[in-house]
Amino acid sequence: MKLYFYKDACSLTVRILMHELNLACDYEAVDLKTKKTASGADYKAINPKGSVPALILDDGQMLTENMAIQFYFAEKYPDHKLIPAAHTMARYHVIEWLSFIATDLHKSFVPFFAPNVPEEAKAGIFTTILRGKFAVVNEQLAHHRYISGNAFTSADVYLFVVTRWFVATPLSLKEFPHLQRFMDEMQQRPSIKAALAEEAK
Repeated sequence: MKLYFYKDACSLTVRILMHELNLACDYEAVDLKTKKTASGADYKAINPKGSVPALILDDGQMLTENMAIQFYFAEKYPDHKLIPAAHTMARYHVIEWLSFIATDLHKSFVPFFAPNVPEEAKAGIFTTILRGKFAVVNEQLAHHRYISGNAFTSADVYLFVVTRWFVATPLSLKEFPHLQRFMDEMQQRPSIKAALAEEAK
């Protein structure tokens, strides 16, 4: 397999899951501004969406979008229980949180990475919006070890990755003690340590 990634972007979720599953993978960085890969290829010719992650499977097919790749891994390698079994409430709760992370959390960070958004807007309305959404996460983690309950799932990896983007905002993990506990614990997972070490090179 081959993963097209951008450092510290949501593609880090896929890299971490690769390590969770002990899968071999080649990695190629993408410049999201120029849409060129590290080897000089036109990334839009590979993935017309121009975004990461894009995963090339062993048979040459491509999968994009975090949630699609997470479900592919969960169903191809069910023994790892990245997502609970079909037709269970546990599965629906993971889907519920994956949706919230993708549409509410992930997208709420977009203004902080946009150079054309005024700083006062970032510090004001967009920080207020983000703080409210993470308050929901913090409350959930006050009662559960992981985001969808007391079992680790791929949703926890996705949450870990987007929470790292706090560095681009005025928010502090100190405001969210249960989220802080979650992040501290997640950083001890071997898969996360390995993935972060790779992207730090």
